[in-house]
Amino acid sequence: MKILILGAGQVGSSAAYHLSREEANEVTVVDMRPEVLRELQDRLDIRTVVGHAAYPDILARAGADDADIIVALTDTDETNMVACQVAYTLYHTPTKIARIRSSEYMTARKLFTQDAIPVDVRISPEQLVCEYIEQLILYPGALQVLDFANGRVRLVGARADRRGSLVGQKIAALKEHIPNTEGRIAAIYRDGKSIKPEGDTVINDGDEVFFIAARQDVRVFMSEVRPLEDPVKRVAIAGGGSIGVQLALALEQTNQVKIIERDPDQARRISEQLNKAIVLVGDAADEELLLEENIDNVDVFCALTNAEEANILSAMLSKRLGAQKVMALINRPSYAELVESGSIDIAISPQQVTIGSLLAHVRRGDVVKVHSLKRGAAEAIEAVAHGDERESNVVGRAIEDLKLPRGTQIVAIVRGDQVIMAHHDTVIETDDHVILFMTDRRKIDRIENLFQVGVSFV
Repeated sequence: MKILILGAGQVGSSAAYHLSREEANEVTVVDMRPEVLRELQDRLDIRTVVGHAAYPDILARAGADDADIIVALTDTDETNMVACQVAYTLYHTPTKIARIRSSEYMTARKLFTQDAIPVDVRISPEQLVCEYIEQLILYPGALQVLDFANGRVRLVGARADRRGSLVGQKIAALKEHIPNTEGRIAAIYRDGKSIKPEGDTVINDGDEVFFIAARQDVRVFMSEVRPLEDPVKRVAIAGGGSIGVQLALALEQTNQVKIIERDPDQARRISEQLNKAIVLVGDAADEELLLEENIDNVDVFCALTNAEEANILSAMLSKRLGAQKVMALINRPSYAELVESGSIDIAISPQQVTIGSLLAHVRRGDVVKVHSLKRGAAEAIEAVAHGDERESNVVGRAIEDLKLPRGTQIVAIVRGDQVIMAHHDTVIETDDHVILFMTDRRKIDRIENLFQVGVSFV
């Protein structure tokens, strides 16, 4: 598959990294900064073109005339939209994906049609990050909360605590502990290494456990891994940018929200957008300000400014001053791994959150959801089974008969409103939503081929 990525910023570089690792892809990256492209080309097997992403001659040099997908991820909405328009008008590029940050554009649905601005998929990293944080606040104690099948099933990652009911016991004991619930453990990471969960596998204190369960059973399963925490009431947000404001708007009806913004003019503007949240002018890394605002009574502190060093500093300071849990928005993967081993509870990577939404539209076969886990090393995928036994490689077959790549397991199936935990003898039916967990995402092309139907299928 020929993929053209426009923009080599944090999100664009992350997309190039993930997509170029898959053997079936030929990736070309366009950016105006030659030094950034040189650095990227030193690390990845990609082509690069220096120039303005929306110019027809630059797109021609990048190979837009035979590209399968164009992914416009520059920092400017207008450049991304124009690039998609040029690719469609001049080169008839089949799939056009654009990063759109402005809510004014995102809400204007009639704007994005083939007769107007031909963007097939709009991605807003800010909106995705906001939704991601909301889920973490809804399920205190979780490291990741990921939706499948329109929210009917959730994959949750949590750090095992010795006070959890299942910690120190074999996984097989789970059925005895909670016999009338639907769920299973999908993966375990111990000291950074993946361990295949078997019935006799013992969960240790400190293990990172990923379990999948029907939405109504998530809290029950969480209590098996670690003690349930009280619901979040008080939230403090550092940074009045797009993500901070969207999060405050989403939470202010159900939580006590304070937002700290350094720029007085920006603070005034966002105070007019918010209804109940309190807006403070100041530096979130100012110890006196945090003490004055009773940071020790805050349940969750979210550092969401555009400067990751400031986010790390304010989050660490808030934790030291007594905040129950702290999260920080961090772009660099090396920083994220470093701080999560210290006093910051959750490092939020915009690239990791965004890449799943992007990959879902790049994958072949009917892949409707992709979630990136463990800094991109693993993936959780929702794929739809189509066709009949003659046309499909999966329909009518038991899971044990499928040739799944090593490190891949089918963990659940959603059939209509029914959530089925997968077993070796479970037979896949037409229109089933199949949820898979992959510890080695480099073999994704084998999963895509598995869920593609024969050419006779319409």
